[in-house]
Amino acid sequence: MAIYHLEAKMVSRGNGRSAVAASAYLSCSKMLNDYDGVQHDFTRKKGLIWQDVLLSEFAPPEWKDRSVLWNAVEKNEKTKNSRLAREFVPALPIELTPAQWQELLTDFIQNNFIADGMCADVAVHDPYPPGHNPHAHIMVTVRPLDEKGNWQYKTEKEYLCVRNGEERGFTAAEFKAAQADGWEKQYPYKVGRKKVYLPPSEAEKHGYERVSKYPKSTKYGRQNPTSERWNSEEQLVQWRKAWADATNRYLERYGHEERIDHRSHTERGLDEQPTIHEGVAARALERQGSISDRCEINRQIKADNALLRELKAAVRKLAQAVKKTIPALAEAMERLRGNMIIFRYQLRHIGMGKHRMNEHIQAAVPKLERYMGLVRQIKEKTKERKNLLAEKKETPFYQIPKLRDLTRRIAELTEELEELKTEKEMLLRSLDCADDTGISSVKKDIAAMESTLKKLEAQEAKYSAELDAALKEYSELKEQASEFDAGELMEARLSIREEKERSAVTRVQDAYGERYDSLMMFDSKRDVANLLHEEAETRSVRERLRQKQQTKTQRQRKPKHYEQER
Repeated sequence: MAIYHLEAKMVSRGNGRSAVAASAYLSCSKMLNDYDGVQHDFTRKKGLIWQDVLLSEFAPPEWKDRSVLWNAVEKNEKTKNSRLAREFVPALPIELTPAQWQELLTDFIQNNFIADGMCADVAVHDPYPPGHNPHAHIMVTVRPLDEKGNWQYKTEKEYLCVRNGEERGFTAAEFKAAQADGWEKQYPYKVGRKKVYLPPSEAEKHGYERVSKYPKSTKYGRQNPTSERWNSEEQLVQWRKAWADATNRYLERYGHEERIDHRSHTERGLDEQPTIHEGVAARALERQGSISDRCEINRQIKADNALLRELKAAVRKLAQAVKKTIPALAEAMERLRGNMIIFRYQLRHIGMGKHRMNEHIQAAVPKLERYMGLVRQIKEKTKERKNLLAEKKETPFYQIPKLRDLTRRIAELTEELEELKTEKEMLLRSLDCADDTGISSVKKDIAAMESTLKKLEAQEAKYSAELDAALKEYSELKEQASEFDAGELMEARLSIREEKERSAVTRVQDAYGERYDSLMMFDSKRDVANLLHEEAETRSVRERLRQKQQTKTQRQRKPKHYEQER
């Protein structure tokens, strides 16, 4: 079913990534990074369904070639820890087709990124087996463009200036106007053994010596308003909501009932918290409509046992009190029939619980196995990357071909690790785990569910035996009733049946509480009717009653006819 997953991360030189390598990976292509001269080849990667590059209004048309686009990004960023791109990895709903995925992604990207001035590189991956983990990679630029198609600044130098004891920040352009109003930059001066920031006018009065030509400024400068908005938590929340809204819109458009929600359980006002200790087991038990967790299972078993003891005691008491009279037999048979309805309800209840638990175990175990495999792969590739980094560090600078090869291999491993980590995060989310620590609880929950299945099987065997015993006793009562008029007995039974069924329903409702299912009770009554062959029996009795009524009517008419003749 459709799940919500939207991972947002930065492609940064600081974490060993490059925009060119990331683009080559998502498009399964071969690209040369002009910044470091490393060629990245991911043409052997499989699972690519669709890819495209979407440009903003002011972007040069040649950027439609992703290699040109991301090399332009790499060229513009100068520092060793520059942020190059923002990457989103959303899970795609399996209910939609690949063509519908493309339509959904194009709509989402156009309305949320392209319309806001970004350029986007997008690809859909559906690795083997198809439908197992369909997802998209969306890379967007982090710098706005001006009307001429040039990159704007991320941050601008902001000088802390003073006037009459007041301090205020100005950019270089703003300072030209502020200087005319009496604002001065502050420079470091040597005052005794200390370094103090002062405006030149004040420092000259005391004859202080300037120790640096660099004026006082804010630590990070002033962010571009557009970049600042893109980097805000509020914007991320809007993007997450927009993805949920777009996905739900397309699910509805193509006739699917499934929906996703970007909000947490707390934000949605749900009592259930997606904590680690609950996991798949608790959710599976909740979905079966009868058992919420292991403690609830135990409480339910106790309630069932108490009801069973009550029913058995009532049957024994009834058997002792039965006399060979129609009212007594009718009472005994209808009460026994009510008990059988309860037994059938319990068996249906247990059967549904077993079915759903088996379904969720079968769904969770492959995910858990895949997770363990991903952990092993991540560990191996992390170790390999660490060794390559160490080898690169020890390689002399003049061995350029080797250094390029090592850089390429490190970049490829980095991208592979990012993909594996993304898949692992999606698996964790599908298993209701906040992080890796939740896997131990998932394992415990699966083991608990398997143990619970054994308990339910034992309960099922017990109730089946009780139902068989009740059927046998019912047959014995039916034999006793053979010497009485079948119509009179059935009439007596039908007169109290509604009361006995209502009593059986009340007992089940008291035992199961909010988990009581009226539809399951209807099916249980039908099951018992089939077991007792009531339809054929009722039809036979009704036929005999009809014949008896006809005979009685004929006898009543004859005396009246004779009297008229006389």
